Amino acid sequence: MNKINKVLFLLILVLGSTSCSNDFLDLTDPNAVSANGYFNTESDVQLAVNGIYQSLRTSNCIGENSGLFNDERSDDTGRNDNQSNAGEPFQFNDFSLLPGNTYLKSHWLALYATINRCNYVLNNIDLVTFANNDVKVQYQAEAKFIRASIYFHLVRKWGDVPLVTKNFSSLADIQVNTFREKQDKVYEQITTDLKDALNSTLPDLQPVSGKGHASKAAINALLGQVYLTMATSLDPANKLSALKEANTYLTASFNMKTFAKLSDIPYADVFDVSKKFTNQEIIFQIVYKQGDPNYCSTIAANSQAKGETINSLLPSSGSGTRASLDLVKEYEAGDLRKSFSVKFAAAATVNDWFVTKYRDTSSAAGVLGYGGNDWILMRYADVILMLAEVNQDLGDNSTAISYLNMVRVRANMPEYAVAITDSAYSANYPTLKLAILHERRVELAFEHKRWFDLLRNFTTTELVTFFQSKNQADYGTAKLSNIGPKDRYYPIPLDEYKLDPVKMYQNTGY
Repeated sequence: MNKINKVLFLLILVLGSTSCSNDFLDLTDPNAVSANGYFNTESDVQLAVNGIYQSLRTSNCIGENSGLFNDERSDDTGRNDNQSNAGEPFQFNDFSLLPGNTYLKSHWLALYATINRCNYVLNNIDLVTFANNDVKVQYQAEAKFIRASIYFHLVRKWGDVPLVTKNFSSLADIQVNTFREKQDKVYEQITTDLKDALNSTLPDLQPVSGKGHASKAAINALLGQVYLTMATSLDPANKLSALKEANTYLTASFNMKTFAKLSDIPYADVFDVSKKFTNQEIIFQIVYKQGDPNYCSTIAANSQAKGETINSLLPSSGSGTRASLDLVKEYEAGDLRKSFSVKFAAAATVNDWFVTKYRDTSSAAGVLGYGGNDWILMRYADVILMLAEVNQDLGDNSTAISYLNMVRVRANMPEYAVAITDSAYSANYPTLKLAILHERRVELAFEHKRWFDLLRNFTTTELVTFFQSKNQADYGTAKLSNIGPKDRYYPIPLDEYKLDPVKMYQNTGY
């Protein structure tokens, strides 16, 4: 088969099936079911929706080990060698990414495979008669929420991308629809999907039995972030409108919280495996199954450096997930998030900082490192800091600071009015905008947020200047001097570009 069997051919494949277990992690082969005649009962639809969530888990999609496509692109982490075994991954942090990078292609394919699963549900759900139409609407809402989330990843990473909302039945259909759609059309589809999803029977927040599924709090949070991101590229009048929309949806999500104060939830509790289903700060998570060799979490073991035991009972022989010295230095004195998130590994073969934010040293995870961490995609500290950001953008600094302080107080940090009187703090973060960006960095470190935060807060020119102004010694082996305007976006994977060099045009600079 020709190169059409890459991303767009995935758009006519089947989606996976899963069991009906509460955590939907007892999975069968996601490509083993024929598309023809698959939807016959409500149970078939439920299995297909579960298959959408299952597809998120992989390192090539947006699961716990997908940091290569965001954190390693940022200034928070990255590989400190460029030997042959790390050559292609090294390109992300080194700003030397090539269109033929196989990791990049795998990421693109995985994202579109998830979209395909969403499209299959949405295009075929009407074949089934539901006893309760609210259940049907709920399944549609879940599929639209995930489709919007994945397109949000695509449009921020690549800009114009193919926009597909249906399944194709022929090669001719695929060829006609193989083209990059303009960003504004992609964003229009994202906001339409999310607003449709809000008009459903989904709960404000999922109960314990529904953890890992979409909720209205999650939809509102994502919609707010989408508008906040859209505002960065709009003219003044439309920017103001987008910021107001962002504030509305983020506030709606915030008002759905069930805790009184963020400081009532200890920072470490957010990442405590034993509390992952009951922690009130978590809005949306990808569920992993502790002790199961196929569906367990591996982030704790993977992050741990040689000679260390803080993350996992599995001994490490490598350097774990490296934290950049640039990030380590950004933590303020006394910030409890530093001691929880990073540690220095003194082993001679490491001699560097590594990530300790994800831990599971329980006997259930064992010496094989079959951890139970869930991957948190949304939590309230993120929403609170986005509310600080949008209010600052709207010129309401007082409200912005009140949100910023919620996060700082929980971290045992002085409130902003006190912090800004400190000469070091005011020198590093002379504006409220930079103070909020700093807070997001140390609060949400290694949660795959940083690269997107930088893209949202800086123009392309500012982004290049920002990186080139850093101390190379604090950044690592990757060369800061490599960054240029082209690095605002990833290159279109070479195989996808070659499908039609005109309609799948390459991003500038590649």
